[in-house]
Amino acid sequence: MLSGRMELPFAGEPRAVAIFAHCFTCGQNSRAATVISRTLAAEGIATLRFDFTGLGGSDGDFGNTNYSSNVEDLKAAAAYLTEQGMAPTLLIGHSLGGAAVLKAGSEIEGIRAIATVGAPFDPGHVVHNFGSTVEEIKAKGEATVVLGGRNFTMKRQFLDDLKETDQQERIAKLRPAILVMHSPIDATVGIENASQIFLAAKHPKSFVTLDNADHLLSQVEDAEYAAQNVLTFAGRYLNLPEPKRPDSKEDEVVVELSGDGKFHSLISAQGHAMIADEPRSYGGFNGGPSPYGFLLSGLGACTVMTLRLYADRKGINLTHASVKLFHEKIHAKDCDDCETQKGKIDVITRELTIEGDMDDATRQRMLEIADMCPVHRTLENEVKVKTSLTD
Repeated sequence: MLSGRMELPFAGEPRAVAIFAHCFTCGQNSRAATVISRTLAAEGIATLRFDFTGLGGSDGDFGNTNYSSNVEDLKAAAAYLTEQGMAPTLLIGHSLGGAAVLKAGSEIEGIRAIATVGAPFDPGHVVHNFGSTVEEIKAKGEATVVLGGRNFTMKRQFLDDLKETDQQERIAKLRPAILVMHSPIDATVGIENASQIFLAAKHPKSFVTLDNADHLLSQVEDAEYAAQNVLTFAGRYLNLPEPKRPDSKEDEVVVELSGDGKFHSLISAQGHAMIADEPRSYGGFNGGPSPYGFLLSGLGACTVMTLRLYADRKGINLTHASVKLFHEKIHAKDCDDCETQKGKIDVITRELTIEGDMDDATRQRMLEIADMCPVHRTLENEVKVKTSLTD
C-alpha cells in the first residue's frame, strides 16, 4: 500500500490531474514535491505526490525496490486516479523520479506532457551515490549504503535492473511534450544529463535552466520558479479550461484552515478564491498575505476606488492613483492626537500618490476625500464583531 497526498484546487473541479515522482530516497514531503504540487493545485491542477515503495509512509522494503518498481508504482498511482475519475495527463519527476516518468510516460494512457527536474539521462547514474559499496553489493548480494544520512540496504537486483534500461530509444519514442529543467551547477546530476535528454527527445520539447539552484531545490524560490515553468508548459499542451471560481454568496466570506502548517488558510470571498498565511519568520509558509495584509489591502483598494469615483463625479483629470500602507502598534502615550492613553494602539499609515492635471487645492481636496472611503470610516467607527457556534 502506497502513501500519498492529493493536493486539490481550493474551489471547483480540477482543470487537470498530475502525478509528482520524488527524487531518489527523498519522499513525498521533499521541498520540491511540496512546493511544486501546491503551486499546481493553487492554479487548478490537482497533483498527487506519493512515497515510492519502502519510503516514507509507504509499505514494503526499500531494499527490494529498483528503477522498474518505481515505474510500476507510478503506473499504480495513475491507475488509482483513473479509477477515481481523475485520469492524469501530466507527469513531473525529480532526479531519479524524472527518469522514472520518462519511462512511465509511454506506459500510462492519456499522458500529454512530462516535466523533469534534475533528472539523469541514465537511471544507472544513481549508483555513484553508493561509492565503494558497489563492489560489496556485487560480491555479497547486498550491502548497507548511507544515503542522505540514512542507512539503506541495497541489493544486487537493484544494480542488475539498471543495466536493462535504454533511455535513448525510450525518450525518442515518447509522444507527450517534454519539459527538461536542470541547474547548470547541479553537483549531483550534471547538466550534461539534461542535454542528453533534450537531444534524445522529439518535438515538442522545451528546456529551462534553473540558475543557482541545487539538486534538491532546497531554496523555496527555486522550487517555485520550477513550478511556474511547469504551469506555463502545461497550459500549452493540456488544453486547460478556464479556472472555476468558488460558489459563494455575494455578501459572504468563508475562511478555513487548509491543514498545511499552522496558519495556511483558504478564503472564498464573494466568488473569489484566495490564500492567507503568515511569513516564514512567524512560522508560516508565506503562501499568501497575512490577515493584516488583507486588512491593509481592503483599505488601500477602498481608498483608490473612492478617489476614482470622486474624480469622475467632479470632472477631475485623475490619470493614476496609488497608495502604500503600513501597520504598526505603538504605545498610546506616544500618540499626540489619540483619545486612548493606556496600553497600545494600532496605527495605519498611508502614503498617497495622485497623478493628473490638477491644481494644489484640488490635490488637497483629494487627500481629504481619501479619509472618507467607507472602509476608513468603518475602521475609525465603533465596530462590533458578533461570533456564534454552528453545528
